[in-house]
Amino acid sequence: MKKIILSIFLLLHIQSTFAFDITLPSIFADHMVLQRSQKVPVWGTTQANAMVEVSFADQKKQVKADVEGNWRIDLEPLEASSESRVLTVTSQYNNEVTTLRILDVLVGEIWLCSGQSNMYRPFRMLMGEAVQPEYEPIAAYLRKEAATANDPLFRQFKVGPDYSVLQEKYLGRGNWSKAVHGEVNEFSGTAYFFGRELRRELQVPVAILSCSLGATRIEPWIPKEAYQENDILKVAYNEELAQYKNSLASWDTFKEDEKYKQLLTDWEVQVEQAEREGKKAPSKPRKSVHPDRDRQIPATLFNAMIHPLIPFAVKGALWYQGESNTEQGAATYGLKLSNMIESWRKAWGQDTFYFYTCQLANYKTPNQEPVADEDGWALVSYGQSQSLKLPNTGLAVLNDIGEEKDIHPKNKIDAGKRLSLWALNQAYKKDIVYSGPLYKTSTIKRDKIIIEFDNVGSGLMVGKKQFMEPTIEVQEPLSRFQIKGTDGLWKWAKAKILNKNQVEVWHTDIEHPVEVRYAWSSNPQGANLYNKEGLPTSLFKTQD
Repeated sequence: MKKIILSIFLLLHIQSTFAFDITLPSIFADHMVLQRSQKVPVWGTTQANAMVEVSFADQKKQVKADVEGNWRIDLEPLEASSESRVLTVTSQYNNEVTTLRILDVLVGEIWLCSGQSNMYRPFRMLMGEAVQPEYEPIAAYLRKEAATANDPLFRQFKVGPDYSVLQEKYLGRGNWSKAVHGEVNEFSGTAYFFGRELRRELQVPVAILSCSLGATRIEPWIPKEAYQENDILKVAYNEELAQYKNSLASWDTFKEDEKYKQLLTDWEVQVEQAEREGKKAPSKPRKSVHPDRDRQIPATLFNAMIHPLIPFAVKGALWYQGESNTEQGAATYGLKLSNMIESWRKAWGQDTFYFYTCQLANYKTPNQEPVADEDGWALVSYGQSQSLKLPNTGLAVLNDIGEEKDIHPKNKIDAGKRLSLWALNQAYKKDIVYSGPLYKTSTIKRDKIIIEFDNVGSGLMVGKKQFMEPTIEVQEPLSRFQIKGTDGLWKWAKAKILNKNQVEVWHTDIEHPVEVRYAWSSNPQGANLYNKEGLPTSLFKTQD
């Protein structure tokens, strides 16, 4: 048995005199990828005041651990490399030495991919049968992609779910895997198709750090310090923290267990009654969650899942989240997102930290009449578009690839591709059209409003998008424009393309228009303004 244990230990590639430990965050493990062309921090803990040496490629750097055993070494910028190499960390104290070796290390491009379920959604969940039969070809495509994946230079670090309301964690949980048959089943679909495009275009190793958790709002992903920098967010944070502390103080595990037992007993009776009456059985009750496991408390997921990754060198981040904020906090979503972006950038402390957001995909039954200004789905989508006011940000518009009956649309292919266009242009300086038309300005001319757009590429067009197929130009009227007059009532508007970057909007019954909206809905089915490169126009309104 001792020999077996020793063999397993050696397979983990840790060689030590057992005098003391070297502890690294979980992301430092076999098969990892390091970011090229920028400083690469390596950090951890060991014996207090020990001398630590990090060796990789042709670099060797030393530092003395502090009195608590903490240390950090920044490797100089590395060139991309597909060569499988070893990163070695050695700690020496009073002639005793401990060595940690991390195998199969590559150098390339690293992107943090975070959010809720539409970013988390791995292949194993996407490959199931489509909710609506017409989307089954996309599911079939995903199954084939997973079955044929064979790219060991494309890797993922998947962060395990964790929670911490008050304390920032340092080690984290997670594991590395490769985009090969079997292992790829755990890859985030959105992040995978983003990374696949980068692999094709850049021809260097690529890694995605998948750090997501389903059904979460944006608030738990924002660090607690960021809440103190804005009066609106500070009040909300303090209120929720007070509620958490009250819940914690009143929590009684025994009482909660007894309460749940009674719920189960009542449920079993209801199930038997439903069976006798031929009715649908009620859902099984859920046990109350301990306050410490509440995933929605502000800063909870930043503390436990994001913080252990900092300051691991990355090129930037992808963000796909917002569905859970459409029912609560939609009006301030844009403020929270911008605040989160700036706080993450501050935490990483890099020269440049790119940030690209997925705008919400279309979902639910298309509205027949203009919806209220306060529609939660539209407000979150609008808030996402406002993040473009920050430098080095991007927006993948998805209002044409969602599904009416599935909040988790199958088409992560176009989501990933559209994110990659922003990265290839901004981060990698490729001369490409990377965005669909974005609202720039508007002018009221008598009974019409003239809208001018940025990012029109080769020009505006009326387009039609079918599943994964490229957008095609069609000879149809523009749709999903709304216009409002002085009476404050929204009406469906007529619209036509005037030239390469302008659209004219009007309504025959409105003499004095004051505002225009486009695609303002959870499912703006029929929204058809694109640029000639086939990228859709984001939802917008002409008055902020």
